[in-house]
Amino acid sequence: MTHDTVDIFISGGGLAGLIAAAAFGTAGFTVICSDPTPPVTTRDDAGADLRTTAFLQPSRDLLEDAGVWENLAPYAAPLEVMRIIDAGGPEPEARVTQDFRASDVSDLPFGWNVPNWLIRKVLVDRLASLDTVGFRQGVRTERLLTRSSGARVRLSDGAQIRCKLVIGADGRQSQVRSAAGISVRTQRYGQKALAFAVTHPIPHNNISTEIHRTGGPFTLVPLPDFDGKPSSAVVWMDDGPKTQPRFDMEVPAFEMEMTMRSCGVLGDLSLASHRTIWPIISQQATALTAERTALIAEAAHVMPPIGAQGLNTSLRDVAVLLEQVTAQRDDPGRPEGLAKYARARHADITLRARGIDLLNRASQVDAPLLRDLRAFGLRTLHQVTPVRKGLMRLGLGLN
Repeated sequence: MTHDTVDIFISGGGLAGLIAAAAFGTAGFTVICSDPTPPVTTRDDAGADLRTTAFLQPSRDLLEDAGVWENLAPYAAPLEVMRIIDAGGPEPEARVTQDFRASDVSDLPFGWNVPNWLIRKVLVDRLASLDTVGFRQGVRTERLLTRSSGARVRLSDGAQIRCKLVIGADGRQSQVRSAAGISVRTQRYGQKALAFAVTHPIPHNNISTEIHRTGGPFTLVPLPDFDGKPSSAVVWMDDGPKTQPRFDMEVPAFEMEMTMRSCGVLGDLSLASHRTIWPIISQQATALTAERTALIAEAAHVMPPIGAQGLNTSLRDVAVLLEQVTAQRDDPGRPEGLAKYARARHADITLRARGIDLLNRASQVDAPLLRDLRAFGLRTLHQVTPVRKGLMRLGLGLN
């Protein structure tokens, strides 16, 4: 049995947990991060996460400070325009198209899109270069004991970790959250999402396109060219009973169906990866902190994948927690700093969760009248310039 003493223990080695480990380790804190599933860091291996993350401007700043961005930037596709299409008419074709341009509110793109498997590779390499960070792969958190003076964590390999702060970044079924006695509120939509990569004949021109018909949005997010062809990442949300058959569908039939659902905006789509599938829920923890404990990312909140808010909200958690912990460097788990973190994040998380919930419900509507109302709302939103710019700045996290 080994005994380690560090400033911070992070349970969970997903993207948010790895980024938190890099950020806190770069800031000079000693950190141990553990995850039961070693990250898959190659595109074509089984279990590779084929989703992508659009890092919005504030998230890029955090990644720069953590020493990560310079190795991601060469692979990042800038998002200059967010295009929203309503295709809710009798046939699956674009009837309302509105472009939201980053140049209206900033000199920079909305964000930069990077494949998740590649982000994991860069993060694992970064942690290996930091002598302040230990990453325990294939090891899960088994027990958490907190006292006013510190915390003790037991891992599945028998190791005992003593620390001043435990960060729960261990997902929607968080062991840390459960051990801290924090409950969650969960909303189920009856949807599932498919994630995969495609190539297409028409260049995307750094435009992220979200197409609404019914069941959920079909989103095409720019990627760098693949095999010499324009490429995009796709997240296709729809009712669960419709999504599962598509996951199992033969490739030619699937390509025909996804091209039709895309309204052909980028031409015929060709599948360029395997497909992954997962259920869509909304979830929010009833508290963000407990004694010597802070929750971040999906341990604290889960949102449908709309508007690039999921991981970017998680990285705002990391940035705010890092700020509070740095202000009390001698004891990063003091209750005063945790209380400030909880107050700072609660309102923002709640606002974004409610906004994404509303957008998702609007994307699900099936009745023709409700689709017409959605199209009218999209036109109106785009035409009222102060509202359009205000919402764009809010979505970027610039307000």
